[in-house]
Amino acid sequence: MDMHALTAKKADADSYLFGPRQAWFAFAMTIALMMVDYIDRQVIVSLFPHLKEAWGLSDKQLGALVSVVSVTVALAALPIALFADRGSRVKSIVVMATTWSLATISCMFTRNYSQLLAARAVVGLGEAGYGAVGSALIASHFPARMRGALLAGFFAAASVGSVMGVMLGGLIAARWGWQAAFGVVGIPGLVLALVYSKVRDYRTVDLTPRLDRATRSTGSVVRAIVQALTRSRTMLWVCIGGSAQLIVVSAVWAWLPSYLNRVHGMAPDRAAISAAMVVLSGAVGSVVWGALIDRAGRRRPRAKLLAMAFLCIASLAVLVTAFGAPRFGIAMTAQAQFLLVILGGFLMTCTVGPVSAVVIDVIHPGIRATGASVLALFQNLFGLAAGPFIAGILSDAWTLEQALTAMPLFAVVAGWAFLRASRSYEPDLERVGQTLKEEQAALEPPAANSALA
Repeated sequence: MDMHALTAKKADADSYLFGPRQAWFAFAMTIALMMVDYIDRQVIVSLFPHLKEAWGLSDKQLGALVSVVSVTVALAALPIALFADRGSRVKSIVVMATTWSLATISCMFTRNYSQLLAARAVVGLGEAGYGAVGSALIASHFPARMRGALLAGFFAAASVGSVMGVMLGGLIAARWGWQAAFGVVGIPGLVLALVYSKVRDYRTVDLTPRLDRATRSTGSVVRAIVQALTRSRTMLWVCIGGSAQLIVVSAVWAWLPSYLNRVHGMAPDRAAISAAMVVLSGAVGSVVWGALIDRAGRRRPRAKLLAMAFLCIASLAVLVTAFGAPRFGIAMTAQAQFLLVILGGFLMTCTVGPVSAVVIDVIHPGIRATGASVLALFQNLFGLAAGPFIAGILSDAWTLEQALTAMPLFAVVAGWAFLRASRSYEPDLERVGQTLKEEQAALEPPAANSALA
């Protein structure tokens, strides 16, 4: 029997790939870099008031500084994940972290909007593929029963990083200027990139001839993705649902500091700290909901998708009430309104971990990073990139308050998509399990030949 198959089988069962110590070291390092990733990505949002004052930018231009990172992440994630799947996950991550850290530091030397936009695009180029490759590495180190909660924790680190990025950006800018914020947050990623080389990688999984042909080039992968989305309805609907919910999350995270500054008259540094509380509630929520959704699916897997649909609609109701209370004639103090926003932040990240776990469940183990990159492409291009930009356009046309009242309506699309995914999830799980059994049987030598040997 092929040793790669044995390794994959062991990792997919109920044991660690190399042991708990190696697994938890890989998990800790991958989470630490995820935090730095989002510190560098989100530091810009607390600098919006400073940039608006310094360069006279519109809300659409400000939103583009957030969205351009997600656009380059989406476009570059697939080839990077493809290389990582067939090459080295650890080396790929070291190169990624070094690139995005240097690009973040370069932002402090920009002198106009075009230069800053270009530097932010390179930040996204470095971050491309990290979520997909990191989640594949974690999933392979740990038992299958732990994946949902661990991946929720991994992606919750993005929320924690966003909290730190928003807070640090506001505090550093108030004391040393907005340029200094980029320099300070860019350095830790370089240090962690050096240490990450000590993480133990899993062996590249041997592919069947069909999968090998499908992953030889980006073009062949694109064709394979179209076929995968056509064959796996679960993957298609989860990609749509996860992206739609991230439109809500990214819009709130990007524009809340400016909302508190403009609508409630908070100073930029205080607004950044208050907004960070909402992002932190999202970090906690992603872990809590990841664990509860895992538990909900123990007896019947499709219950995970149904729970996500319900929570998306709940986040919609809370956030629309919070931002739209004055326009709806609802008497509410500023404190009560902010508490509702915190509750909405806790609810709206409910899908962050579970969607990745569901996609990994319905993808072949040999192309997990590539499969996860499909989700990353959808989430970055149609979720994280779309949210801040659409909200910026609506803010220029209406007001920021009206824009944030309207953005949670995308949760309706998310809830509907997860309901559709719930119908195909269990059949897709059975299909993947059957495929793995057939490939495992094909790798085992015939009984007669074994006896002669």
